[in-house]
Amino acid sequence: MIDVMYFAWVRERIGEPREAVETQAATVVDLVEELKAREPRYEAAFADLSALRVALDQELSDFDAPLDGVREVAFFPPMTGG
Repeated sequence: MIDVMYFAWVRERIGEPREAVETQAATVVDLVEELKAREPRYEAAFADLSALRVALDQELSDFDAPLDGVREVAFFPPMTGG
């Protein structure tokens, strides 16, 4: 079980801030594919991965990163300075 968190417009498209996900995914991109297959709202949220960032256990990561041992995945748009 992995705790998946959504921020900003990702949360708005999916309609919830977090959920516990039972997954067999080996990598973040595998998890995204599982989520996209669930419902159209996930498909919309993950339509363009280049517009998203991901953090694994609060560490910025890549979409090809392995999920082995990960307890928390967070998806959010790129942050801007200011």
